[in-house]
Amino acid sequence: MVSKASLPYDTKVHIVMPDTTGASYAAAGVDIEAGDRAVELMKEWVKKTRRPEVLGGLGGFAGLFDASALKNYERPLLASATDGVGTKVDIARQLGVYDTIGHDLVAMVMDDIVVCGAEPLFMTDYICVGKVHPERVAAIVKGIAEGCVLAGCALVGGETAEHPGLLGADDFDVAGAGTGVVEADRLLGPDRIRTGDAVIAMASSGLHSNGYSLVRHVLLNEGGLALDAHLDGLGRTLGEELLEPTKIYSLDCLALMRTAEVHAFSHVTGGGLAANLARVIPDGLHAVVDRSTWTPGAIFDLVGRTGKVERLELEKTLNMGVGMIAIVPEESTDVALTALADRGVDAWVAGEITDRADHESGAALVGDYAA
Repeated sequence: MVSKASLPYDTKVHIVMPDTTGASYAAAGVDIEAGDRAVELMKEWVKKTRRPEVLGGLGGFAGLFDASALKNYERPLLASATDGVGTKVDIARQLGVYDTIGHDLVAMVMDDIVVCGAEPLFMTDYICVGKVHPERVAAIVKGIAEGCVLAGCALVGGETAEHPGLLGADDFDVAGAGTGVVEADRLLGPDRIRTGDAVIAMASSGLHSNGYSLVRHVLLNEGGLALDAHLDGLGRTLGEELLEPTKIYSLDCLALMRTAEVHAFSHVTGGGLAANLARVIPDGLHAVVDRSTWTPGAIFDLVGRTGKVERLELEKTLNMGVGMIAIVPEESTDVALTALADRGVDAWVAGEITDRADHESGAALVGDYAA
């Protein structure tokens, strides 16, 4: 007897069960046929992410990637990352919109990888549901596949697990892991940063995928706001704003590296701008970011006002309108800004790298946001 506790993309199981009055997998809540249907629906989207190095298709136990493509590197370093999208999935569930959350997943994984200068290569995902609704699972994978195209990586496989009894029939969660490659002598990071370097901020598309536990508590629970409410300043419903996909910067960062000298990137995720920027600042230097160089979007003000959340707490939790940071030599600033503008990325000089007398490292936000 065949038994599968989960349903990977590569699963194609047909089971003929004898007539029985005993317990069964289906009676326990696991629908293998629904899983098969989901796999069929998602295939066309996965194919759109294919890179020439990918071998085979859906159907194997593992995704295959031809590593001989790395022979052109002198010393290839593999970069890997894994992440999820947090409680933003509950907004998708409430709205019944499932084809954007995958963009968030790819962004959270692949934009971490590109920070060190690595080119995204491939990704796998894990989707956990209370009950397999084939069209819903396929929509999630569609979003992941579209995100992979935007990041330039292949989606080589994944797993869909059905967990009845642990999750409600409409509950789900997503996670993913990715791999990239960078030439050793092009590795970006703290060792390259120098006093006088410019801190270039790249605008976020909104909240991205962090801080949703706070946002949901403040706006939906305490504030009692409805997801279909049209609020001043947003220009759309609250639900549409909260579900706005995380911007994927991977190809923009790689293009910037080909055009201008880049010393480091910082992906602004959980912990906010200052904390994430501090992760790439070497001992003895300090990143100073001037708030007056930009105006956070209306959603950040809405969270702050509705929940009476202090600015420091907002900045420790949310990206405040900046999703990615590039640190470049001062003389490369104009070239870098032009390269990003040519790709449609809203970017500006937000600060600089300075010496720090106590020889520790860090980052700080100064001044007030522009009105």
